[in-house]
Amino acid sequence: MGKKKPRNRLSDEKSPYLQQHADNPVDWYPWGNEAFEKARREEKPVFLSIGYSTCHWCHVMEQESFEDDDIARLLNEHFVSIKVDREERPDIDSYYMTVCQILTGTGGWPLTIFTRPDRKPFFAATYVPKESKYGRAGLMQLLPKIASAWQHQQDDILKSTEEISEYVTKLQFDKGNGKLDSAIIDEAYHALRDAYDPETGGFGNAPKFPAPQNILFLLRHHMDSGHGESLEMVEHTLREMRMGSIYDHLGFGFHRYSTDPHWRIPHFEKMLYDQALMIIAYCEAFQVTRNILYRETALEIIEYVLRDMQAQEGVFYSAEDADCEGQEGKYYQWTESEMKEILTPEEYTIAAKAYNIQNDGNFEDEISRAYSGRNLLYRTLSHETLAQEFALSVEELKAQMYVIRQKLFAQRNERIPPHKDKKALCDWNGLMIAALSKAARVFGDARSRDEAKRAADFILTTMRTTDGFLYHRFIDGEAAINGFLDDYAFMIWALIELYQVDFAPHYLKTAIELNDTCFTLFWDREKGAFFSTPAKSELPIRKKEVHDGAIPSGNSIAAQNLIRLARLIGRHELEEEAIMIFDAFGEHVQRNTLAHISMLQTFRQILSPAPNIVISGDGHTDKTSDMVHLINNSRRLDIDTLMLPIAKEAETADMEEFTRDLKPIDGRTTAYVCNGYECARPTTDTTELSQLIDPRAAKTGG
Repeated sequence: MGKKKPRNRLSDEKSPYLQQHADNPVDWYPWGNEAFEKARREEKPVFLSIGYSTCHWCHVMEQESFEDDDIARLLNEHFVSIKVDREERPDIDSYYMTVCQILTGTGGWPLTIFTRPDRKPFFAATYVPKESKYGRAGLMQLLPKIASAWQHQQDDILKSTEEISEYVTKLQFDKGNGKLDSAIIDEAYHALRDAYDPETGGFGNAPKFPAPQNILFLLRHHMDSGHGESLEMVEHTLREMRMGSIYDHLGFGFHRYSTDPHWRIPHFEKMLYDQALMIIAYCEAFQVTRNILYRETALEIIEYVLRDMQAQEGVFYSAEDADCEGQEGKYYQWTESEMKEILTPEEYTIAAKAYNIQNDGNFEDEISRAYSGRNLLYRTLSHETLAQEFALSVEELKAQMYVIRQKLFAQRNERIPPHKDKKALCDWNGLMIAALSKAARVFGDARSRDEAKRAADFILTTMRTTDGFLYHRFIDGEAAINGFLDDYAFMIWALIELYQVDFAPHYLKTAIELNDTCFTLFWDREKGAFFSTPAKSELPIRKKEVHDGAIPSGNSIAAQNLIRLARLIGRHELEEEAIMIFDAFGEHVQRNTLAHISMLQTFRQILSPAPNIVISGDGHTDKTSDMVHLINNSRRLDIDTLMLPIAKEAETADMEEFTRDLKPIDGRTTAYVCNGYECARPTTDTTELSQLIDPRAAKTGG
């Protein structure tokens, strides 16, 4: 009987990513004082490896190197090795990723860093193979060189680390003369237009990401300017993505990105934040266009999330892996013979045409050629075109496609599924709660509302301390890791959106409380804007983030929250603090508008404020329901509504001064509408309310 391998220190960690490495022969430490004290005491450099549990190349590096006895021997003899889950510790990841980008001009995961015992880095890379290949130095060659340099070139390493630390510190944003103005919005629009792919939609070259922030910005540009090209870029991109293999046509939801320009060969992992942002993008596209495809897509993504990504407690898991049975994307691939065994001949004929199935496969991996003969499902023909080809009505064709999907999906569920990362992150859950609330508001979808409330209630009772602070992570019954800026910003956003659906005052009250706590923990009183971490940090510097990554920056969403809260509850000093954020980052936004689209989307709320509406009256009357329905069905994207019940509740105390005079007229439900700093005459008439919300739509009957 084989000897059982001893488990390393990571076996006691909650993180699924760290658990994946618990059986490695590498003497891993989790991030903490114990590891760095050992490095100081033994005068060794630190080998820091950062990744996440659903990262394909993280798996490759583990299998090639961290499970290898020769690599483990080198690491254990010459280094103190630390593993970090970037999703649990975005602060650590952000700092060292900045270092990697400075030193190498690129970044990604796995992230490989060498530091001194004081945590200051002197070398950075991403994926490193065991042996040199792909033009990359291998660990077998790299580790001895760095160990030798540590022994014999300490002065050079010391100088290098100090230079790196100084440079990263300089990147922190000082308040300067970079005030933003309206011209920056047009600059961003033209930058997006230049990056747009007119053939297959999307922005930039492969790999192609969904970039929902760009979609949301362009929708607002269209609504503000009436510019048709903005909307065309949005619609073309949303249609092409929905037709491509980046969308899971059987189980629904979006994969992380496409490795080709046609959206047909995805990187297969599914991230919670992508689902949330794509729900919002398709919801808002439906608001503007009333195209039923966008409604169907948003609701399908929600179906996937509630079916496969929701914990029993109501919160949402982080991600599903790209790999299955050691092969990327195997779970999603089909051979022609597999499909013929499941479907009737008539069904297969339709499926083959609809999903572009070929006998020898419809894609091939450029590196391994491992997928020859396999098919990914993607579409090139609309339902209308397919129906004509098979002499069916559109309804008949859709019915056939539904049966085909159900059969294929049932068979796929018999396969070994991809690994699921079952930790719940506060910030990503905030995004999903905001998305579900948006869908509930736009589509009148009660299930989305109820599940948004269930997740929010869990976070506020289990991932929030008795003194009002948020935790970042929940898994296996444990809430832990003090919250970061993103946790507060995204949860405030979620609660504002949820209040707009449910009008339960405690959601708005809690958003106000969390916003005040956000200032206590993160606000830079000298230069404005929010730090990403609380004052007590384990890292060499305290960073501020403004550029978009896979999700909008915390400062962008925090500024959005400040503007919305200022207009909802009449605390106009909050809007002034939002302007301080724009001023703090202005120069950096101007240098690269495409990297700061979310900040510019927030900034346009200052330039083109949407209606802010207070409804005063009995929340249970038909008139009140009619007004809320009218607002929710408007094509305006940014309307915020405060429901002011006749019987004041304790939770509305923060709004007492602002709402004192906003009373029902003659006992009838009354709407008070303001645009920016101008308020219209209060109205009890829904037709007049419609004109006040969107005069253009009222004139055209839209």
